[in-house]
Amino acid sequence: MHRILSSNPSLLHHIFQIAHSPEVYRPEQCPRCGLACLWLHGSYDRKADRSCADGETSLNHVPVCRFYCGGCGRTCSRLPLALAPRRWYDWEVQQRVLEWLLAELSLRKASECARLDRRTVRRWRDWLRAQTTLFSFHLRERFPDLGRTGDDWKAFWRACLDLMPLREVMEMLDRKLDVP
Repeated sequence: MHRILSSNPSLLHHIFQIAHSPEVYRPEQCPRCGLACLWLHGSYDRKADRSCADGETSLNHVPVCRFYCGGCGRTCSRLPLALAPRRWYDWEVQQRVLEWLLAELSLRKASECARLDRRTVRRWRDWLRAQTTLFSFHLRERFPDLGRTGDDWKAFWRACLDLMPLREVMEMLDRKLDVP
């Protein structure tokens, strides 16, 4: 099962989709036992909109549909393209910060510009560097031109982000891997 759905690139689109046709998020089968009959089992909320300044209206709490499998009794959910799994910030914010770091901006300066804790920025950078070998293997399979960047992880990610946004990269990788 793909955890990241390739539609709804913004939170507004996602909220509209949940309100009008949440069945779009229903997986074809249970990711654990393979049973094909999952039913909507409520939702949980995520505080996903962290883009608002003081006094602006926030889109929080963003609902994420939960589906129940009658076969194994487990629940699962799928995320829109706008949300990153198990992360507080969406892909767009992460991409902006990572692009600054790839352009040789310091951790301190990038964290100040994004108004994020330096440890968060460092964690994103270290995660991307650590996953580069695995991610680049799968991405170069689909985009051979990325192979021209060699072993330089920064050059690889600059070339990759020139091709497509980080959210689309992660959605593509989610088809083959469990993207954290």
